[in-house]
Amino acid sequence: MVIDLHKKLEGIEQKLEGVERKLGDAEQKLEDSKQENERLLELLRLMRLKEFGRRSERFQEGMADIQRLLFAEMEVAEADEEEAEELEEIPIADQRRKKRSGRRSLPAHLPRHVVIHDIPEEEKICACGCRMTRIGKTTSERLQIIPAVLSVKKDIRYKYACKGCQGLESKGAVVKIAPLPVQMIPKSFASGSLLAHILIGKFCDALPFYRQEQQFKRYGVKISRATMCYWTIDLWKKFWLLLEMLRKGVQSDFLVNVDETPVQVLDEPERTPQNKSYIWAFRGGGTEKPVVYYQYDPSRSGEVPRRFLSGYRGYVQTDGYQAYSFIDKDKDMIHVGCWAHTRRKFFEVTQASDKGFAGRGKAKEALSIIRDLYRIERESENRGLDEEEVYKVRQERSKPIVEGFFQWAKETAPKVPPQSLLGKAFNYALTQRPRLERYLENGMLKMDNNIIENAIRPFVVGRKNWLFSQTPEGAQASAAFYSLIETAKANGLDPYKYLIYLFEKYPQAKSPDDIINLLPMYVIKSDIDAIDPKADLDKFPLQPPQQ
Repeated sequence: MVIDLHKKLEGIEQKLEGVERKLGDAEQKLEDSKQENERLLELLRLMRLKEFGRRSERFQEGMADIQRLLFAEMEVAEADEEEAEELEEIPIADQRRKKRSGRRSLPAHLPRHVVIHDIPEEEKICACGCRMTRIGKTTSERLQIIPAVLSVKKDIRYKYACKGCQGLESKGAVVKIAPLPVQMIPKSFASGSLLAHILIGKFCDALPFYRQEQQFKRYGVKISRATMCYWTIDLWKKFWLLLEMLRKGVQSDFLVNVDETPVQVLDEPERTPQNKSYIWAFRGGGTEKPVVYYQYDPSRSGEVPRRFLSGYRGYVQTDGYQAYSFIDKDKDMIHVGCWAHTRRKFFEVTQASDKGFAGRGKAKEALSIIRDLYRIERESENRGLDEEEVYKVRQERSKPIVEGFFQWAKETAPKVPPQSLLGKAFNYALTQRPRLERYLENGMLKMDNNIIENAIRPFVVGRKNWLFSQTPEGAQASAAFYSLIETAKANGLDPYKYLIYLFEKYPQAKSPDDIINLLPMYVIKSDIDAIDPKADLDKFPLQPPQQ
């Protein structure tokens, strides 16, 4: 009897254990479902944010000093306080300035058309009979604009022949004629100023060719978008040597920044219009003679930057895209990471996660630490420190913060679901750690890759307007003129005047040295600034329009 009771009890205990296991499995599944649900909600919020939200990643002020709370390093805290006291008298560029009241004055370099407004003569007689005396004046200014004025440059070339011998005794040409100025596109009606206007319209002001076609139509001139496309591709092919020299200029300094962005090409061999192609952007040449080079390629693989950087020795700064991993294995190149991308990962957590989500606080802590690093960089910049002084500041102030950040991330990451946005942010930061720490070793390096992202932004803005390229040749031509225009802007040149100068001088170039001197980094800025298309036309008599 007792034995039967023991067996029943054992059976009941086994059933209870089975129920507990099932209950534990159910609880685990419920927890997994909750995490998966939260992850999907995060992704949904993030997608809505990217589609409809603002793009700003401004930090929220008013948070406590997270570095002190996390690491409790009194020496570092005291050092920070001492540095803060020293910096109190230093003006910070990013501080908000008091808004000035009143209307902003118009630029002094603009010409003034003076219009005199006076009262009628009879009103200048006072009621007492005396003539009133002018005692002063009041001046105000209004900005006016005259739309683009099109005119025709008519070339007349005189011919000469000998009436004495009728050319019978002439050993040379029977008829002589003044040569026609060399044109970039022979036998076309396109002048250098027209070509520059069209190219600046599309590649600088994001105005597609079909909109420019409508614009010219309003001016009373018919220039089809097909014609503008043909001119652009024809110019790109003629500039191949100039562009090759520009490409080599990227590798002329110790640092190259790289980024890429998609572009759609409709008529691409062996590819559907839905396939993504890419514009790769490379920036180099240093601060003295910066070069921005765009390159079209149907692939996003690492072979594209590998081929471009072949033979280069120096630092290469990129984001965390895996196609750049070959740089880590190349003995001649040193890979630098981007703190802006790391910050963006944590910023997305704060925007996409629910307010009650515990990980939201951890993301804000990460953002605060990264903000401290950026603040140190701004202070160094505002002080005007040289590279050696910047290196010392980074070693003394930034390095302890960076090391503390990664130690904290290493301890916190295992406690966070790896598939959540916060888990991915921690994983990104820890994976990128060697690259992110690299800026500490050279005072000339920057914390992030924003300089190339800013360079690629004009292309992204233009893409939103013209949407796609019809052919690979069109995409390559676009990349070429973005390269010339953005490099001109980076070197402080007016891109419109630069293109006019280039179209005038390039046909006259006889040697590679002549072509090198036409690159935006090497032209004489005063020569570009002196260009005035209107002043050039004023030299010649103006005929009235034909009725």
